[in-house]
Amino acid sequence: MKFAKYLFLFAGISGLIMLVPQYFLEEKTGRDFPPAITHPEHFYGFIGVAIACQVMFLIISRNPVRYRAMMIPAMLEKFSFAIAVAILFLQNRVAAVMFGLGMMDLALGLLFTLAFFKTPKQELV
Repeated sequence: MKFAKYLFLFAGISGLIMLVPQYFLEEKTGRDFPPAITHPEHFYGFIGVAIACQVMFLIISRNPVRYRAMMIPAMLEKFSFAIAVAILFLQNRVAAVMFGLGMMDLALGLLFTLAFFKTPKQELV
């Protein structure tokens, strides 16, 4: 249980550290990874949903047994991004740095899966 607790705590904190500053980097992102962002609602929407997931990870870390079922959407979040980025990278549509970030999410998704199976089911009282 401590494995899941610390894994989700790490994932939530590190995710917030990486995501929150992006709210202020729309213009820089467009310059560093052209073309410029043409649909800011997608950019900010992605960041908002991703931040909500980081908060979910922090909640899971508080009581992994109680929130074990929420590990399933946590895995989905990690795997969906990793798979999408891997396919886009193979199509030469994203930079190598983005592929690296996607592979970090793949690793976390695999660790989330391990945590899910190592965390006991909550007993109904």
